[in-house]
Amino acid sequence: MLDALRVVRDPDLHKDIVALGFVKDVRIDGGRVSFTIQLTTPACPVKDLLRDQARAAVSQLPGVTDVAIEMTASVRAAVGLETGKQPIPGVKNVIAVGAGKGGVGKTTVSVNLAIALAKLGSRVGIIDGDVYGPNVPIMLGIQTQLGTDGEKIVPAEKYGLRVVSMGFLTNDDAPVIWRGPMLHGVINQFFRDVRWDDLDYLVIDMPPGTGDVALSLSQNVPVAGAVVVTTPQTVSISDTRRAVKMYEKLKVPVLGVIENMSHFVCRSCGHEADIFGKGGGEKFAEQMSAPFLGRIPLYEPIRIGGDAGTPIVVSEPDSPPARAFITAAEQVAAQVSIASFSRLKTIPLMQVQ
Repeated sequence: MLDALRVVRDPDLHKDIVALGFVKDVRIDGGRVSFTIQLTTPACPVKDLLRDQARAAVSQLPGVTDVAIEMTASVRAAVGLETGKQPIPGVKNVIAVGAGKGGVGKTTVSVNLAIALAKLGSRVGIIDGDVYGPNVPIMLGIQTQLGTDGEKIVPAEKYGLRVVSMGFLTNDDAPVIWRGPMLHGVINQFFRDVRWDDLDYLVIDMPPGTGDVALSLSQNVPVAGAVVVTTPQTVSISDTRRAVKMYEKLKVPVLGVIENMSHFVCRSCGHEADIFGKGGGEKFAEQMSAPFLGRIPLYEPIRIGGDAGTPIVVSEPDSPPARAFITAAEQVAAQVSIASFSRLKTIPLMQVQ
């Protein structure tokens, strides 16, 4: 039976599911065959395809009358101790979401990506790394103070996310006026002094530009990779190029590019207008040899939901923008899985065990 399943190949990892060790708990009872396919992420974009191909392959075997397949997932860390950096306790993968400039909707993308990953079955947390302008609490509709369990800070929770933000520690109108070392200290505290509970992904909403937070992130924790947000116009692409170069210099892999505010969709007639140009993000991703993760349209309910604390993947989960976020989240998870698989191929066996 395992030989029959070797025709089923993961299109991202370029190996069959038997060689990858995905097939578990095979049971044969007369003509009934059951087994589990354990993927590297519950957000796998080809989960249904792999299941259907596996069922078709086994069903063709002589004597097989019924095939039962359970789909599960076990997320692996994309980076580990071989980087010389200590992982964050309770966190498998750190994903930075950054941009070369402000005003491109980076926090909107961070929040919706994080919720999409959670809705797809992953355990997800989010750190509001924009210490000077912490907007994640607003977009999630959270007003709280962080508590402790006597040992560590306990994150807030909303929409299946564990959440930490400087916005929980200051008044709404109080400016944060800090020098670099203080900024470095609070970011490191968010990593090390929060009780993160077995997270598959910890999303970091980065501040705009190329400053201290990115440096602190790269120096202190192993980062699975960065998602870079841009809008289609030339000015944004130019600044995004600087952000990509920064991540490359800090040895943080770029998981892909998301083009936000890609086009305007009229809610009344459905007409699309390319207000900020067209195709700039995809062309830029191609130039940088980075995956293009998708386009998010300029859609009024995205802004309304962000202001009201109900992100679009919650308020209109079946809308085209929400589906675009979910597709982007699947692609991000796939890129992390690819990085994890590549890492396992380069680590000596004794280290993996």
